[in-house]
Order: sequence, then structure tokens, then C-alpha cells
Amino acid sequence: MSILKVENLSKIYGEGQTKTVAVDNISFEVEKGEFIAIVGASGSGKSTLLHMIGGVDKPTSGKVIINDVDVYELSEEKQAQFRRRDVALIYQFYNLIPVLNVEENMSLPIKLDNKNVNKNKLNELIAKLGLEERRKNLPNELSGGQQQRVAIGRSLLQEPAILLADEPTGNLDSQNSKEIIELLKKSNKEYNQTIILVTHDETIAKQADRVITLQDGKIVSDKK
Repeated sequence: MSILKVENLSKIYGEGQTKTVAVDNISFEVEKGEFIAIVGASGSGKSTLLHMIGGVDKPTSGKVIINDVDVYELSEEKQAQFRRRDVALIYQFYNLIPVLNVEENMSLPIKLDNKNVNKNKLNELIAKLGLEERRKNLPNELSGGQQQRVAIGRSLLQEPAILLADEPTGNLDSQNSKEIIELLKKSNKEYNQTIILVTHDETIAKQADRVITLQDGKIVSDKK
């Protein structure tokens, strides 16, 4: 069953001589539990596509349908709710709140949504992330790899329909990069978490179930 349908999606910036087509009439579907890597050269439209799927960058035309809901047909209030509940975005810059500790950073989106935090799930994730001894630490007391684990834990605690990762290892060394990808693969298998990962690293991409290659805003390859 498709959890995501992208239909004739385009994003155009500017007009006339300054017109730039970042994403050019893209269509594809994603099944629940798939782990997909989106690859392509810089400027191929990878991040723009991911941000449109995540509801943070409105398309010029086309549709993004998640769990049978057309995201851009929703009101602004419903779109904000969708971004809090149905998708989770992980960036290469961890976006942690400096004055909150590990537990608080992971719990924040759920509290902002006026929901109760599942303490058992929180404790389970902290253990799986190897952060047991760091749960009361602030972000500036953590390594880059540990901060990225907190960001991933924060996303998984939301139990999103789709986890979107934009170059999540971009600021990490090779060992930490390997650990983060292993963590994403584990969450994909253990929680059946649907993941769409943008990367320029072919080694990382090959670990996904499926690789979509973009060039000049178009899909030029889609291989399992």
C-alpha cells in the first residue's frame, strides 16, 4: 500500500531570464516501510523535493499525498498539524534547543502538540541510541554524532508516517556517519519506519532498498 504519492510535482523559482526549474514534473510512489535514497549532483533538486514532501516548501504545481491526504489542499492550520504529526525532518544541522537536555529535546515536538510523551518509548529509544548516560546532558556537552542521534530519536518518538533525512551525515566523520546510517536502517527494520534519505554519498545510498536519481530536477533512474 502506498504511504506517499508524488504526482506531477514541480517547483519553479523566478520568471523570465531568472526562471529556474528546481523540480520538473516528478511522479513516484512510496510503500510503507520502504527505505529510499534520493541521489544526484548538487543542484539536481534533491533537497527541494524532500522539503515539498515534508510540507515546508510549497510546490508550484502537482500533488503530495500522504496516507490519502493531499497535503497542499489542507488549510494552513492543518498543514502545520501535518508537519508536526505526519512527517519528521532530520537535517545535517541537528536543530536541537541549546537549553534543553537530551530527554527534553526528544520530547519537545510531542509536548508542543499538547500530547503526552510515551515514557516507555522514550526510554527504549534512549537505550537504542546509546544515550543512557547522556540523557540529562545539554547539546553542547554532546559530540556531533550524539547530537544527530538525539535528532533522530526526536523524530522517531513522534512516530511519523515518513521520516525525511536531508544529508543527515553531512557534518559527521566516517565512523559517526556509519553509525547514523546503521541506526536509520535499524529503525526502518524494527519499527517499519518509512524513510526517505537525501545523500550525495553513493556508499550510503547503496544501503537503501531503493535509489532514486535526480538530474536537472527530473528522475533519471529509479532502482530497487
